[in-house]
Amino acid sequence: MIEMAQLRYVVAAFQSGSFRRAADRLNAKQSSISRGIQALEDQLGVSLFERSPAGVRLTDAGRRFLANAFPALEQLEIAERLASAAGRAQVGTVRIGILTSLAGGFLRELLSRYSRKYPEVAIDVCDGGSDDHLAAIQQHRLDIAFLTGVIRSPHCEVAELWRERVHVALCKEHPLSCRRKLEWADLRNERFLVTRIAPGTEVYNYIIRRISTYSTYPKIEVRHVNRDTLLNLVSLGQGITLASAAWSEVKFPGLAIRPLTDDDILPFSAVWSAQNENPALNNFIRTAQELAYRVRNKRPNCPGKVAVHSRVIER
Repeated sequence: MIEMAQLRYVVAAFQSGSFRRAADRLNAKQSSISRGIQALEDQLGVSLFERSPAGVRLTDAGRRFLANAFPALEQLEIAERLASAAGRAQVGTVRIGILTSLAGGFLRELLSRYSRKYPEVAIDVCDGGSDDHLAAIQQHRLDIAFLTGVIRSPHCEVAELWRERVHVALCKEHPLSCRRKLEWADLRNERFLVTRIAPGTEVYNYIIRRISTYSTYPKIEVRHVNRDTLLNLVSLGQGITLASAAWSEVKFPGLAIRPLTDDDILPFSAVWSAQNENPALNNFIRTAQELAYRVRNKRPNCPGKVAVHSRVIER
């Protein structure tokens, strides 16, 4: 089998016109160049170079060989560079699962910072529910996910990064839209809309849990629509729904989004597998930790880390 070093020797000898200059060019011994090319010629059964005191030049067989071998050598060198860059996390892909909007807030800023720092790394974002994202992480179909609440999943690392206040989305013509902030007591008799699509289940369960405080079972309608369509239905006055703070950056005609005044602040955590060997993931986690530190300490130029811990949880 032809070795890559032998191909490099042939190219260097051709370009420099002598084995000595080829050795200088490759920072190798002249004897290594000579023996390597001689072994290749013996293997091929032809002479690749004509030797003379003035140097070397390709034979007809050598020119034909190099014409076919040179593109292969270029491809191998490109593959080497890409593999090396991937090992340094300069190229590759980070596959991310999300629940919330990317319209604003921490997550948008994180993706923007990471893309500026590692422009050759692709970011593949996937919407979905918590259970689906956790399963995908354990199966290495996702590298990391950003989920709400207290996350417990076997063999996963968890780091709480930021928090967002829960908001209420309602039609601008709704009587409650004139208030700057709302309370759950104001919502007891409202009709909630949620989607069957993630994170609809999480929103449904949250509404049930919070309204039950008032000994009232909420009116909840489940629609098979995506989040954008659901908010458009809300803007048309068909009901109200809950939204994270990031959705306040999204502008829908006729839609008002108001914060809740109670302790309705959701923690958002990053979750990833401890066995994930994607080099680009480590830099993504580091960028997330640094941003979380800056946000919490309101010191935009001071890098740091937040606590990361493994948790084994029963779901």
